[in-house]
Amino acid sequence: MSDFDAVIERYLAVWNETDPAARRAAIAGLFADDVHYVDPVAAVHGHAGLDGLIGAVHQQFPGLVFSAGGPVDAHHDQARFTWHLGRPGEEPLVIGFDVAERDTSGRIARVYGFIDKAPSGM
Repeated sequence: MSDFDAVIERYLAVWNETDPAARRAAIAGLFADDVHYVDPVAAVHGHAGLDGLIGAVHQQFPGLVFSAGGPVDAHHDQARFTWHLGRPGEEPLVIGFDVAERDTSGRIARVYGFIDKAPSGM
């Protein structure tokens, strides 16, 4: 397992954390204070923005979990990886991939998300 594999495991765990206090603590430990996250349906900045976005995803997709969709491809301080959102053991409802970039302290500073499969109306 590479260093970035562990970072992406933590990243997915943040997205799966349903306890708001635990999620905020995990965000603070993994993401830069001024993190920038953008995907086709959202663009947020900072810990509070990211926490709010993740909370909204939990409301929209209750009971679903994020999992790795394949290996992490990383070099230097950037990685791309596929993720799935769905019920364990079932076909994912949403599939996407993200590109994450770390800052000089090793925390995630930027995330660029792309959605490959989603329910209509998302």
